[in-house]
Amino acid sequence: MSGSPTTQVLRLVELVDYQPGAVVSRQISKSEAGNVTLFAFDSGQELAEHTAPFQALVHVLEGTARVRIAAQPFELQAGDSILMPAGVPHSLSALSRFKMLLTMIRG
Repeated sequence: MSGSPTTQVLRLVELVDYQPGAVVSRQISKSEAGNVTLFAFDSGQELAEHTAPFQALVHVLEGTARVRIAAQPFELQAGDSILMPAGVPHSLSALSRFKMLLTMIRG
């Protein structure tokens, strides 16, 4: 990483590592407006269905994932993004190992 403490160039896929049988997360930014978190899912790992009070944008950085929003499945691969509305049930599962950037937007 380079730059000042508030301005940095980030190589996102290098900031979080896979761990066997686990989901790993690393918060990149947190503020009143929302937060940005990196995740690395080992193959077969998942986040069970849940709701969040904030709108969220998922951007897949590498690998493949299945995202269910209101029971509708979407298969995403590296470079794909999907918007998850606030208050709508959703889940994520790793079809292969994958990394994603999650941006939560308050408001």
